Amino acid sequence: MSVYRGFFCEKTRVDTFAVSAPYRLDQGTCLPTFQQNVEATIPALRRYARALTRDSDIADDLVQDTLVRALRSEHLFHGGEVRSWLYTILTNLNRNRLRSLSRRPPMSSIEDNDAPDLAGPEAGGRDIERALATLVEDQRNALLLVVLEGLSYREVAEVQGVPIGTVMSRLARARVQIKTYLDGERPALRRVK
Repeated sequence: MSVYRGFFCEKTRVDTFAVSAPYRLDQGTCLPTFQQNVEATIPALRRYARALTRDSDIADDLVQDTLVRALRSEHLFHGGEVRSWLYTILTNLNRNRLRSLSRRPPMSSIEDNDAPDLAGPEAGGRDIERALATLVEDQRNALLLVVLEGLSYREVAEVQGVPIGTVMSRLARARVQIKTYLDGERPALRRVK
């Protein structure tokens, strides 16, 4: 029997550990399907984390923390879509990061305010980036998961831990706000009684 990183390549029982349903092994490989699914999701996790944080270094750290937490907590995964589970972990880690950052005093770089506005093809990307920055975090997360990652409304509801109607509402509000921003209109104010 050969051992690869603590997993068994043959369907045998050693002590009390047996290769079972979540550890089905593909022919010719020693990696369990759970690890293969996690590995296959890494590019999508990086893309989503970069869109959330707008900083590649922070995004890479966030993805690494997500992967470490997922692999350590593999026993808590009860089947279903690995991708949705990983997005949930990443979203929660990002919320914790933002919560800890909100306790610190804000810092802004001098160069950020002095940068001239770009013209040409880069300007369109900057406008969309600025429009996304104006969204509330929950709306931005829902929009990125649907548009960038291609998740269904049901999967986004599962990741965010809210009803599907709330996801639909967040998406509608996000789309209206982005359209308003890109059209150069001022956002409509709501009347409060």
